Amino acid sequence: MATISSPGIGSGLDVKSIVSQLVAIEKQPLEKLKLQAATVQTKISAFGQIKSMVSTLADAAGKLTSVTGWNAVSATSSNSSAVSATAIGGTLPTTFSVEVQGLAKAQATASASLLPVGGALGAGTLRLELGQWSVSPASFTPGAGVPVDIDITASDTVFDIASKINGADAGVTATVLSDASGERLLLRGKNTGEEAGFRLSVTDADGVDDDANGLSRLVAGSTVTQAAENAHATVNGIAVTSATNTFANTVAGVTFKAEAVTTAAVDITIAKDNSALTKNIDDFVAAYNAINELLSDATKYDGTTKQAGLFQGDSTAIGLQNALRSAVQSVSTASSVFQRLADVGITQQLGGNLAVDSAKLAKALEKPDEVKNMFRSTESGSAQGIAVKIKALTTSLLSADGFFKAKDATLQLSLDRNAKDQTRVSERAQAVETQLNRRYSALDTQLASLNALNAYISQQVTAWNKSKE
Repeated sequence: MATISSPGIGSGLDVKSIVSQLVAIEKQPLEKLKLQAATVQTKISAFGQIKSMVSTLADAAGKLTSVTGWNAVSATSSNSSAVSATAIGGTLPTTFSVEVQGLAKAQATASASLLPVGGALGAGTLRLELGQWSVSPASFTPGAGVPVDIDITASDTVFDIASKINGADAGVTATVLSDASGERLLLRGKNTGEEAGFRLSVTDADGVDDDANGLSRLVAGSTVTQAAENAHATVNGIAVTSATNTFANTVAGVTFKAEAVTTAAVDITIAKDNSALTKNIDDFVAAYNAINELLSDATKYDGTTKQAGLFQGDSTAIGLQNALRSAVQSVSTASSVFQRLADVGITQQLGGNLAVDSAKLAKALEKPDEVKNMFRSTESGSAQGIAVKIKALTTSLLSADGFFKAKDATLQLSLDRNAKDQTRVSERAQAVETQLNRRYSALDTQLASLNALNAYISQQVTAWNKSKE
């Protein structure tokens, strides 16, 4: 027990120091409680990290249970600078040729030269409509959208008008070209394709909408510098078109993009892609190993350093690790050839981590349906796929009333109790401090009084002794 030191007695008693030391003794449990709270907080954080890892494992297992994950395909082009391609999982292996005769274009127009440079054009209203032009006879068919009207004031320059067009969200962009002959308003559609053309018309404040005066100058004498066009290509000699350079619905499961006009046919080849499947398996193994390593470190006791892991002796953490290990060690009878992960080259190492024998896995994937059944069979009982079992386990762990929710609630409850215990210790120490201050202050007062009385008596005795001499 701590000792009490005092620099003096009587009225010189160091009450503050005495009380401080006694209160410190009273507060000693507080440090232990704070250490316990820090440990619980660390556990909450650690389980949050483990939960994130389990979520990653769930996603990795999910890829091994999905049909798409097992039907990955690759799309290759003999000339990707001219035609590029992608394909969705499950697309049948095939090869087809593509020739590109023309790329998709957006309509572009230029007004006649406008003078004076920087001058106002005149008041009125511009109308922009989106739709499709026909060439012969030349006519415009408005699309389903609503025309956009833009008010122009008498003081607006061509730059002001371009700014208003750009701010009107009319499906057209505007800029101004300056050359030796003056200024021109350039318009360009935001989208490509025959149906993405546009028409500019004017309601001029001077009452004449088609002459070379006032605002009408933006329309009179204007030229189409580029017509809106679809992309044109052939697939195995059959003509196809697209409003953009991307052909998404032409060949089932395949999207190819015209990058440039071709001078020779480009071959697109769709083939089964085992590399994507191998990556999914590698990702699954990596996700499992990350959890196993963290739990192994957290639950072990190091005899050399005499240090226990954060979850050493924690039955829930050990139970989680055992459940995951049991899942990856499970057997599926859905395949007649492969029933365990080890059968396809995924073996458990010392310490619990998984390792992939790439050569053995590649050999197993020569029988893709057998490997797929072992992983993703949805049959019940022993025929259930291993990835399906792991997905079900991780889903349960992550559910609203699952392992992590329950563990977090338990730790939070422990933290709340600890906070209340700290409050009780602090309140008790404060009460003791108040009581001690009162008692020692009274004692100090009494000692001071006794010292004064002692001094008085000593003076009287001294005087009495002198009187007898």
